[in-house]
Amino acid sequence: MDVLIVDDEPLARERLRGMLAGVPDVRVAGEAGNGRDALDAVERLRPDVLLLDIAMPAMDGLEVAHHLRLLDAPPAVVFCTAYDEHALAAFEAAAVDYLVKPVRAERLLTALDRARRHVATRPVSPAPELPRHQPRTHLSARLRGSLRMIPIGEIAYLQADEKYVAVHHARGEDLIEESLKSLETEFGEHFLRIHRNCLVAAEAVTELRRSPDGGAHVVLRNLATPLEVSRRCLPGLRERLRHL
Repeated sequence: MDVLIVDDEPLARERLRGMLAGVPDVRVAGEAGNGRDALDAVERLRPDVLLLDIAMPAMDGLEVAHHLRLLDAPPAVVFCTAYDEHALAAFEAAAVDYLVKPVRAERLLTALDRARRHVATRPVSPAPELPRHQPRTHLSARLRGSLRMIPIGEIAYLQADEKYVAVHHARGEDLIEESLKSLETEFGEHFLRIHRNCLVAAEAVTELRRSPDGGAHVVLRNLATPLEVSRRCLPGLRERLRHL
């Protein structure tokens, strides 16, 4: 069983590696120091289990677990953290176990046994949407069984397209299987609604422009074509723009 150790503290990673050294059928496949690097390592190494810290820079462990659910066969997640108050959120994020630092050897073995059983019976389709306790730092799009991570700060606008949402960002466009309404709820401070099917990044708006026919459009930075603003959304958009 291949294990990926994810913790922003080198000494914590070293301690876990030492504890795993004598466990039969367990191999440390690699290490990562933050959540973003952990997702890259999962793509590259395909571990069976993540020993995953929660409080980390770049992307915390809870968000990592939410992105992993999109994989066809995600690794089992065992959270390792000094903060016991994260326990409920950890299990909502579909962790198979939760270890409080300093991790004890017997509890680690129990967690590995649970992870081993989970790996043997894990589903081969994406898990359902999970509750979130704070906005994500990235959106994730599935690409042929892997993930493309899209930083929220690189997104220009989000546009509903039947059952998908098209994410227009600095590197192109990707489709995600989330609703525009749920994205507005999660990222309401970052995006502005301009149409029933479109949210734009507040920081990307450079101009609200009237058209000759009496309609309105927003001009976004680095986007050649202005986007239409519906009459219904116009008053709320104006109010939000006044406070930016």
